[in-house]
Formats: sequence, structure tokens, C-alpha cells
Amino acid sequence: MSRPAQLASSGTAGPSSRHEECSGTGAVMKAFVMKEIGSVGFADKPVPKPGPNDAVVRTTRALICTSDSHTVAGGIGPRQDLTLGHEAVGVVADVGSQVRDFHPGDRVLVGAITPDWGDRAAQAGHASQSGAPLGGWKFSNSKDGVFAEFFHVNDADANMAKIPDTVADEVAVYCADMLSTGFMGAEHGNIPIGGTVAVLAQGPVGLMCTAGARLRGAGLIIGVESVASRQKLARAYGADEIVDFTKEDVVERVLELTGGEGVDTAIEALGADATFQTAVKITKPGGTVSNTGYFGEGEFVRIPRVEWGVGMADKTIATGLCPGGRLRMERLLRVLAAGRLDPTLMTSHTFAFDEMEQAFEIADKKLDGAVKVLITF
Repeated sequence: MSRPAQLASSGTAGPSSRHEECSGTGAVMKAFVMKEIGSVGFADKPVPKPGPNDAVVRTTRALICTSDSHTVAGGIGPRQDLTLGHEAVGVVADVGSQVRDFHPGDRVLVGAITPDWGDRAAQAGHASQSGAPLGGWKFSNSKDGVFAEFFHVNDADANMAKIPDTVADEVAVYCADMLSTGFMGAEHGNIPIGGTVAVLAQGPVGLMCTAGARLRGAGLIIGVESVASRQKLARAYGADEIVDFTKEDVVERVLELTGGEGVDTAIEALGADATFQTAVKITKPGGTVSNTGYFGEGEFVRIPRVEWGVGMADKTIATGLCPGGRLRMERLLRVLAAGRLDPTLMTSHTFAFDEMEQAFEIADKKLDGAVKVLITF
């Protein structure tokens, strides 16, 4: 049995005005869905109900991710009327009878990845892979996502974190994916204090890889990026040098900047075969290639044989899916509460939920200098 819901009305026009309808049996809400491959739009859906260990959250802020575009383009196969989105914060509306640590009215952050923490993979230290490869990725993959007035959270005590009063929703929402994935790139990169790092691509995840490398104590951070506005953001987040691949050879320039050695850590943050090959080439023997990129095209990713030391150069290739879970989210929120990072520098556009179609087009096509598009509910 779930506890009684406490559902607030926003009092605004458009989809958000339907909050008041969501307090009884058969309540409906607006959701932004992938109708089929290549097609998106609004749909009415039932307000989800929590199981014994679950929660339902009223969405207050969300971010659009490039992964949403990959999904709509068919990157994970056909989906019909699947609610999109995996980056959101909100207010707890309802919880199941076994949820101990959260109550209606709590402001919460929910990770983009919501593992099943009792799964064997989680117990082995690979929670994001619970149930199957990438199995912790449920939102807008195996279940409805967060671009809706309400969304469901499995294993609520383990997958939600309370947002400190000093951290605004539009700041906290970046922890769901961007900080978690970007920092993972730095963490998996085995960066020594004072070490050399190259981050290939300075999109939102790459920017947070750059920020993560600075927090990890890197001595030289090289950002690889061609777009001027993103180059500026990269410098703001810690890049010491910028290499523009449209103007110079990345491998030659990185070797020049590192005295011919290559970097201790190369972070691939784009998800392209050519970029991955470059990462291998610029990594010194004994170094680490840390991959955060989503490889949505092609059957294979190639490794350059000679620069890989014909397989014997002690170059580690580390991969991972955005870490989720309450502990991870609490740690990321602590970074924000301490003022060590301002992710909102990446917020290039803000739209209300009823403007979602326009917002998605801008994010999808990278129009008007889009970096991250924030949605308010």
C-alpha cells in the first residue's frame, strides 16, 4: 500500500496545469514521447503508481540530452509512445509502503541510471549493468522517462537523494547525468596528481570530464574542440590548452604539448571511431583511454595497431555507463553545495514544458548555439 499522495498544482497554462487532475484514481498527466522512430510529441498518460519500494516524483526541472536524440533516431531500436528523458529533479509525490527515507514533499534528485541494487552485477560493483549490459539505464529505454509531469522511480531509497536547501533545482539537475558521467570519465582515467589529460570533444559531458580532471588534480588539461563557444566553456571549466581539430593535427599538437610523450589520460567524449583512434594514439605507454562516448553508428570501433603497441603498450581502455545511486548523487550534490563547480554555465536555453517540441528541436539539431536545454515544469 502506498502513502497518500500530496500533489501540487503549478497554476500555469499548458501541460503543467493538469497537476490538479493527478490526485485520484485514473488521474492523467502530460508526457513528451517518442511516438516512433523519428517522431516525437505530447501524449496523455496515467500518473504512475509506486510499488512497495518505489516512489513517484513530480517533475520540476529536466534537461535534454543528446542521448534522447539518439533514441528518437533509432539508436536503441523501435519504441512506441515511450516517454523520453532521463535527467530530472522534483518533489516526491508518493512513496511505497517499504520506502523508509523519503516522504511526500521532499525535494529530490534522481540519477539517470537507476540500478536494481539487489542484482548480482550491482553486488559485484557494476550497478549500472544490473540485469543486463546497460541494464541500469531504465528511463526512456526499458521504462518511461522523466519528460512528464510525474515519473516513477524504482528502488527509491537507493536511487534518490535529497537536494540541499542551498542548491537550486536548475543546478542540482546536472548531477543526474552530466556531472556523473563526466566525472566518471576522469575517475576511470586514473589521472595522477599533476598528470596530463586530453579531453576529446567539449560537449556537455566533455566539459564535465574537463571539470572532473581539474578536480582530480591534473597538471595539464588539453581540450579538443572546434566550436568557439565551447572552447570558451572548456577554459572556464579547467582546460589549459585548446586544440582545434579543424585547424591543426590533434596527434601532432598533443605530442608537442607533452614533450613527445603523449598524455597520461585521454578521455573520449564524443562517441566516434576516428576520435577513439585519436585517443589511443595520443595516450602514452602505460596510460589510460577513458571512454564516455556513446557509439551509435557502425558495427566496430577500431584500435590503431601500431600506436597500441601491437597490443602490448600497457594502454588501458576503460569504459563505463553513468554511475547512479543515492551515494553517488549525494557526493555530486556536495560538490555543488561547496561551490566547487557551476554547471549552469552550460545552460544555453530554457523552455517551459509546454514548449517541449520547440526545445527538443533546438537541442536535437544544435540550433542557436545550443549546449544544454533546461525544461521548467
